[in-house]
Amino acid sequence: MTVDERPDPASFPGGVSLTHVTVYDVPGTDGVAGGTPHLHTASAEAYLVLAGQGTVQTLGSQGYREDALAPGAVLWFTPGTVHRLVNGGGLELVVLMQNSGLPEAGDAVMTFPLEVLGDPQAYARAATLPDADAGTDVTAAVVRRRALALEGYDRWRADVGRDGPGALESLHRAAAGLVRSRAPGWRRTWAAGPGAQAARTEQWLTDLATGRASHLGGSRTYRAGATPGTSPVPGMCGWLRGYGVPPSG
Repeated sequence: MTVDERPDPASFPGGVSLTHVTVYDVPGTDGVAGGTPHLHTASAEAYLVLAGQGTVQTLGSQGYREDALAPGAVLWFTPGTVHRLVNGGGLELVVLMQNSGLPEAGDAVMTFPLEVLGDPQAYARAATLPDADAGTDVTAAVVRRRALALEGYDRWRADVGRDGPGALESLHRAAAGLVRSRAPGWRRTWAAGPGAQAARTEQWLTDLATGRASHLGGSRTYRAGATPGTSPVPGMCGWLRGYGVPPSG
């Protein structure tokens, strides 16, 4: 058995990405500290809480929910679920994202007002953060972006409270419109990563059913950690540090 210190990201179990997130502690326009509300169009997301306290607010087929977060809690949600992390103090998570590579390629859509979501150029301008190396105030840009997302989020939260989960249809249509042109490229990314893993498992099961075990001879051990000396990068939920795979969140 060999040990590889630099694994191929596509080799991570299940084709997921793994990220440490320190949730933003700067209050938003409503006085609540936390992340930028958003949804994913093709990937499920899971939280494992490491430290601190908080909640996650969600909008989906179950309506509006608030779930408490404390160390040891595990929570996940499917594509289309709008989620907003609220930092009640020192909230840190490990985030597992399905379909590694897709969230980093634009699978995440923030809840900007419809007039922004309906204009790809306007969305790109609102969503893109400045380069921290250029000496700009990234935190201020994160706060501005979050404020715009909260503007749309508050509208959909009120609509869901009044009309039920069907009120999210306009948001879902707008999100699908934004990512439509990227879907063919995502299919190739998925096929090379999570899809290839699923195909390999299918072959292994076929082999095992006939008594063959040649794949066991290629066993390997991988080790990954946060890249030494690098600073966390700003994401939608907080400051991110990836582990051998592209960071998400």
